[in-house]
Amino acid sequence: MQMTSKSLWNWHLGCILAPYRNVVAQKIQKSYNLLSSTVLQVRRRSSGKGMEDEQLQEMKIDNADLMQNVAQSPNAETSGSCEPMQNGKTLITEGKARIIFPCANEVFYNPVQEFNRDLTCAVITEFARLQLSSKGIRLAVPGEENSSKVVADLSKEEKDDNLEQHPSDDQLQEEGHKVAAVGQVCQDGLRVLEALAASGLRSIRFAKEVPGLRSVVANDFSSKAVELITQNVQLNDVGHLVTPSFSDARMVMYQCKADKALFDVIDLDPYGSPSTFLDAAVQAVSEGGLLCVTCTDMAVMAGNSGETCYSKYGAMSIKARFCHEMALRIILHSLDLRANCYQRYIVPLLSVSVDFYIRVYVRVFTAQSKVKASASKQALVYNCVGCGSFHIQRLGKMAHNGNNINYKAACGPPVGPSCEHCHQRHQLAGPFWAEPLHDMAFVQQVLSAVGSNPGRFQTGQRIQGILSMALEELSDVPLYYTLDNLSKTVHCSSPSLLQFRSALLHAGYRVSLSHACKSAIKTDAPPPVVWDIMRCWEKLNPVKRERLSESSPAARILSLEPKGGVSSNLQEKRKLHQNKRKACGEESDGAHLKNFPCKRFRQGNCSLGDKCRYSHETEKEREPRDAS
Repeated sequence: MQMTSKSLWNWHLGCILAPYRNVVAQKIQKSYNLLSSTVLQVRRRSSGKGMEDEQLQEMKIDNADLMQNVAQSPNAETSGSCEPMQNGKTLITEGKARIIFPCANEVFYNPVQEFNRDLTCAVITEFARLQLSSKGIRLAVPGEENSSKVVADLSKEEKDDNLEQHPSDDQLQEEGHKVAAVGQVCQDGLRVLEALAASGLRSIRFAKEVPGLRSVVANDFSSKAVELITQNVQLNDVGHLVTPSFSDARMVMYQCKADKALFDVIDLDPYGSPSTFLDAAVQAVSEGGLLCVTCTDMAVMAGNSGETCYSKYGAMSIKARFCHEMALRIILHSLDLRANCYQRYIVPLLSVSVDFYIRVYVRVFTAQSKVKASASKQALVYNCVGCGSFHIQRLGKMAHNGNNINYKAACGPPVGPSCEHCHQRHQLAGPFWAEPLHDMAFVQQVLSAVGSNPGRFQTGQRIQGILSMALEELSDVPLYYTLDNLSKTVHCSSPSLLQFRSALLHAGYRVSLSHACKSAIKTDAPPPVVWDIMRCWEKLNPVKRERLSESSPAARILSLEPKGGVSSNLQEKRKLHQNKRKACGEESDGAHLKNFPCKRFRQGNCSLGDKCRYSHETEKEREPRDAS
């Protein structure tokens, strides 16, 4: 049966929004006739002629009509709702902002990116708190008043435990502290640039949800988009904070660099690759400023077109199971490389791979001595095309000689001509960022703020989940294995994540999951240990060896007997715990238990008396015996 255009749209929209079955998806599907051609429209970045006086006059007339229609429509109380208007346009509500969206295919809007915008508001809020605290300015975030009162009413004993206390706004003003509220201009606050604003939704949400801002510039190179931004700014009454701008995003950033009026926060969220804007962005952000970058060209960064990835980001991508984390590290490498040209370097605060895009938040600093260490922060990866084993090769190394640091080229390669496990060849990818992806202290700060204010964001629970996972990742271990690929390589059933993690921990190595892939295993265990664990698992779940080709990776890996040895660290741990279980099995009379104090006796409720198998000695009685 041939699908109609309307049924095909509903099916496609259902696939896109399957994880987000909320009010947004339901109301968008109901408004098909109004929104069928808007969600998938690509933002136009082509150059255009400036708006003439006639266009400005028409825009003013349209604004008056739109304001009248909005006033007649009921207010949307639910975040992410869509309401049709009398003139054929749509009123969209997200967070605290309301925007008017045209029915024509003129400006880009993606409801699935609400998580991206929520997370950005949370990150910028904590960055503003970090920057303005040194100036004696406290942020007043709606929804945090209750927690402040609870902390302020602590008992005297709790106050002596050095717990953090938040005085009220009145107390801060009496003590000479300034309070920055949402929607108000903070003269010592942050200057924000949204270089590719489209409808202006993100900039308006900054103005209405993030305190401590001095100004927000919403720029776009489409005259239709700038008209829409102007209308939405007036609708939300944030004209004192948000300034629409019609210009090439690169020219805006280069001009602010020439005028020495750098932005504290720059947000780049293009449709596709941000590569053409990175050079201007690393120059236009202030010292220690925040740079927020989104990449949606995941096909390029995940290895489908390695040569295109190199031309855009200066790194070669390959098809591998760790492609999503490697995409994060490639964009960080590109940012650091471009910043190094101007004696600047980056410090990542948060890097996430979500849905169909990646998002990084980095701070940019200037220091020639720090730039010298950038080569040692980059690495190449040798990835086996047969079994998926990988080895990291740093580009440079730092040698400490007393108070001096010598920077040298690294030695390598870490692998031979072929893989030692399956005898297949290696692919070389990179260079990429090999340092931590997150600043754990900052991530914890954002997580605590979102968790203590659950009603602030519609996607708050998802933000908490991803940030919690990011906190648990091994920060010093680049890339990861996937459990399904390890099992596929040896043609056996897959162990559970718990079983595999327990085996690695039992062998004395560290292990964690990754937010970028649900079956990921990040570990500092070398590949021989990983494959030895898989051999042990295959012994319990044998495969039919006769069906394996002699030259296949599975046959060559399983041809070796599993060692299953215990690391020296684990043996020391067992010695520390005195092999209690083993001793308990060897000594049937239980005499060794007299060495351990009886818990019930110490609590005063042991009714066994002398018949108790554990010791009833007090600490005073035990001290002379131990001394002798």
